[in-house]
Amino acid sequence: MRNIKITVQYNGANYCGWQEQPNAPGIQGNIEYAIKEITGEKVKINGSGRTDAGVHALGQVANFKIKSQIPVNRIPDALNSKLPKDISIIDAEEVEDEFHARYSAKGKIYKYLVYNSRYRNPILKDISYQVKYDLDFEKMKKEAESLIGTYDFCGFMSSGSSVKDTVRTIKSVKIEKQDDLIVFEFEGNGFLYNMVRILSGTLIDIGRGRITESLEDIIKSKDRSKAGHTAPGHALFLKKVFY
Repeated sequence: MRNIKITVQYNGANYCGWQEQPNAPGIQGNIEYAIKEITGEKVKINGSGRTDAGVHALGQVANFKIKSQIPVNRIPDALNSKLPKDISIIDAEEVEDEFHARYSAKGKIYKYLVYNSRYRNPILKDISYQVKYDLDFEKMKKEAESLIGTYDFCGFMSSGSSVKDTVRTIKSVKIEKQDDLIVFEFEGNGFLYNMVRILSGTLIDIGRGRITESLEDIIKSKDRSKAGHTAPGHALFLKKVFY
């Protein structure tokens, strides 16, 4: 059996998330269907992690095992010929048998797009979160520095997760602005359920002045009610997975 690692980009607007749900299409199911179409083999693919409904990816990673001898350099084009236009395989390589897209991952980068304007942008509306209120950009940048390090981020996790260890390491946080578009970028060794969306919502609430407590104190409190709102999923991108 060959172990194939693929890098996937997708616009998540039309999907329930990475994983298939009853009566709802998932990214995973579409790729598994495409693999069966080109190899005749029914496989189960492993993703580096689940993305929620509406979330996008610039560099999701997955792996699967096949018997087919199709040349690895032909796999992206072959799969793309069977996939919807909002899913694209941009790379494929053959890897060692023990590689697993989820369990071998060492870290990830997520980015979140905020469109800070009174008026909606028809081009960006489906991939960014419109915030009409004035945001204090410098204050958000300063407070974001408190996120860097290893902490218990249980106050930045939505309920419903079965995860017991809520300690995570954030290596870097970048906040950049180009005209009315603000981009948050978080790099860490892993993220809790809805953690990036809650971090983004908290920074937005700090920028608005709705939250006056320091981000450092909010982290220490481990209290979800002290953090900000959960920013919507349609502006979130999985940018890169590290191995």
